[in-house]
Amino acid sequence: MYKLVAVYKKPEDVEAFDRHYFEVHAPLAEKMPGLIKMEVSKVVGAPGGESNLHLIAEMYFDSKEAVLEALSSAEGRAAGKDLMGFAGKVVAMHIAEVLE
Repeated sequence: MYKLVAVYKKPEDVEAFDRHYFEVHAPLAEKMPGLIKMEVSKVVGAPGGESNLHLIAEMYFDSKEAVLEALSSAEGRAAGKDLMGFAGKVVAMHIAEVLE
């Protein structure tokens, strides 16, 4: 299994960011073909105290190819376009293999 991981730094306006993320962006991302499940975690701190991170989204797929196909689909392109419009400065994206 593979996952697409999006790591979001704290935005300037957390309330506006969260509203857009949960009302617009997450529903777009959930439409990507091949998506098995999506988990979103809110970062509440680090072992040393504060963290500069806000959210971590993990989207699970059967294979790396499925991740890449989802990203290149119409739904994936729509989610990507939305992402760059509201979170382009605060997000890092990674593809990871889940080791079981």
